Amino acid sequence: MAAVDSFQLLYRQIARTCNTYIEALAIVGAWYVTRKSICLICDFYNMVRLHFVPRLVSRRDLMKRFGKWALVTGGADGIGKAYAEELACQGINLILISHDRSKLEATATAISDMFNVETIIIEADFTRGREIYQPIREALKDKEIGILVNSVDVPYEHPQSFFNMSEDKLWDLINVNIAATNMMIHILLPGMIERNKGAIVNISSGSSCKPSPQMAMYSSTKMYLDHFSRALHFECAPKGIFVQSLLPFHVKTNTVMYTDGFSINSWLAPSANVYAHHAVSTLGVSHRTSGYWMHSIQFLFAQYMPEWLWVWGVTLMNNRLCRKAAHES
Repeated sequence: MAAVDSFQLLYRQIARTCNTYIEALAIVGAWYVTRKSICLICDFYNMVRLHFVPRLVSRRDLMKRFGKWALVTGGADGIGKAYAEELACQGINLILISHDRSKLEATATAISDMFNVETIIIEADFTRGREIYQPIREALKDKEIGILVNSVDVPYEHPQSFFNMSEDKLWDLINVNIAATNMMIHILLPGMIERNKGAIVNISSGSSCKPSPQMAMYSSTKMYLDHFSRALHFECAPKGIFVQSLLPFHVKTNTVMYTDGFSINSWLAPSANVYAHHAVSTLGVSHRTSGYWMHSIQFLFAQYMPEWLWVWGVTLMNNRLCRKAAHES
């Protein structure tokens, strides 16, 4: 009888202890679900505030807020060109930098004729490294540039493994995707701080939100830009400088060659002009955004997606693109 009483006592003690743990786990689970729900609601609210509310009000006067001159690197093509046109549409004069003089001249002439703004071109090949920046500094010393858009980059012709990349390609990615942004900011930031106003837009990439196999170098350079922009924002905001990190996903441009023939719906991959129109509306509103409403949804899913699932999906897509590139070559 004593043994039975002892077992019943032990059972009651274990049951009481388990109930305590279950209650604690329930509280932790409820806190986790509540926290994630609040984050999701906040993300949805921010997306509506950023991408849809501005459509209901008049556009902000970027010239009055930041200045009458803007400089766009990579401004002869792609997102850079489209972004420059959006700024010119608001009466902002432009300085365009690219390595292709003929494209620069054609773009500058077209923008000047269409929007009646001043345009200046600077031919510079950022792959050459440090030697090009002193001439750029000299050309800009008398200009009060209020907006700097760092759009220039070196894309992949197609996804490829890191060990298959040439040394020249690696240096181009470093010199253009990283060094060019840092040096252009270093040249123009002192003037912005002196005037206590200005905006810096660094175009990163949605591929930087998680590790992307077969795009390791490119996505890593873009991750650098994102982290650098976010840190610089906190440094410069008290001085009146707005720093924005743009993280677009697929945008249909002539420079993104490895998406040719890869079927993507237009609402997932907008044209450069559509993307730039949306992205400019976020300038001065959000210091970190995908710039386009559908890309913001993609970025939101990517943030909550398990890393293994992202890697699996990227690997599957990039393998398909690699096979297509190999077949075409």
